[in-house]
Amino acid sequence: FGTERVEAELRARFPAARIARLDRDTIRRRGALVALLERFAAREFDVLVGTQMIAKGHDFPAVTLVGVVSADIGLGLADFRAAERTFQLLTQVAGRAGRGDLRGEAFVQTLYPGHYSIEHACRQDYAGFFTRELEFRRAMRYPPAVAMINVIVRGAALGDAMSLAADLAAAVRRRARDFRVLGPAPAPLVRLRGEHRAQFFLKGTHRAAMRSALRAALDELPGAARRTTIDVDPLSVL
Repeated sequence: FGTERVEAELRARFPAARIARLDRDTIRRRGALVALLERFAAREFDVLVGTQMIAKGHDFPAVTLVGVVSADIGLGLADFRAAERTFQLLTQVAGRAGRGDLRGEAFVQTLYPGHYSIEHACRQDYAGFFTRELEFRRAMRYPPAVAMINVIVRGAALGDAMSLAADLAAAVRRRARDFRVLGPAPAPLVRLRGEHRAQFFLKGTHRAAMRSALRAALDELPGAARRTTIDVDPLSVL
């Protein structure tokens, strides 16, 4: 569901309600975001439909009901922090309701009500989520259980990026000691700013050894450094 579809559904079901929408299409004009939020805080609207930006740090004391549509969509992303981001978003959204003296409620729509990120978010159980997420990271050997480096290689065509990424990954593997090289593969965001992207990962317990091997591999392949981005302990792998 996009914000426009949600807005249309709400207008059809609640014709008397004053509804506003907050997304990139409605706040393009300079100052539009602040103006819209001020009007909502002044209770000129009954319902505000929006994207994730609504959840970030806004204080609306009169809000007593918050709903999250397709709350689990982020869990399908190819990112090891997907559960963390889902938990973070839901706890932030839930915090928008009942911030004043009035009691608040939050409703979450999901196909996976049993997923631990959603269960713990609904209970506002930070410690419980941390324990489960750390178990997952350790089992799958993701940070912080291990160090990880994401190597992104760019090319005019995907074949160019994949070819250089394969050569670079092979050069790193020849130097690998106590760490693994995974990939290469096309990046989840395969095209960015007119260039195609491939990526591979280094995972291990000795960050210095991985960086040294990667540096030597880049020196071995002329021109590779100019087409390579290195992200140590990445916040996202998309």
